[in-house]
Amino acid sequence: MSISQDDPNRAAARIRLLQEHDASLPRLAVLMEEMQAHYEVPCPARAEIIAGLQARPQGAEILVAEQEESVIALCAFSAIYPGPGLNPGIFLKELYVGRTSRGLGVGRSLMRELAALAGRRGLSRIDWTADAQDDRLLAFYDEIGGVAKPEKLFYRLDGEALARLGGEAS
Repeated sequence: MSISQDDPNRAAARIRLLQEHDASLPRLAVLMEEMQAHYEVPCPARAEIIAGLQARPQGAEILVAEQEESVIALCAFSAIYPGPGLNPGIFLKELYVGRTSRGLGVGRSLMRELAALAGRRGLSRIDWTADAQDDRLLAFYDEIGGVAKPEKLFYRLDGEALARLGGEAS
């Protein structure tokens, strides 16, 4: 899928699913380094990022938006089951648009393609989390039709708690 905007200052971006041994992996790794810096979290070496992309768990997929020779945005997601009515859906793990491509409609185009993909696959919904302090992001999600679910909480099990609980398995 390609997108082009009416505004001549907005260059076209090509949106597609990342493949297992994709030639764009090194370019995606560069964007992921930027993403980690944006979130102010540690980042592995580029070779480790590429290895991680190549070893993605089954069902972990990534839409990329490309412009010329760069990956300018990503949308990482997985199918989930069950959901309401025992229907399958999508969990959107990450939507990240590179700093120089923000405000150009790339995020909206990625979400539009993800929604179309969900429809083609017979998936009934897309769920995601969002930074509650990022007003611009929340406005974007509201604008595309997302509905906040304040009755839900986001939990995580990692580190020592994950190891401890996993160690209880027999």
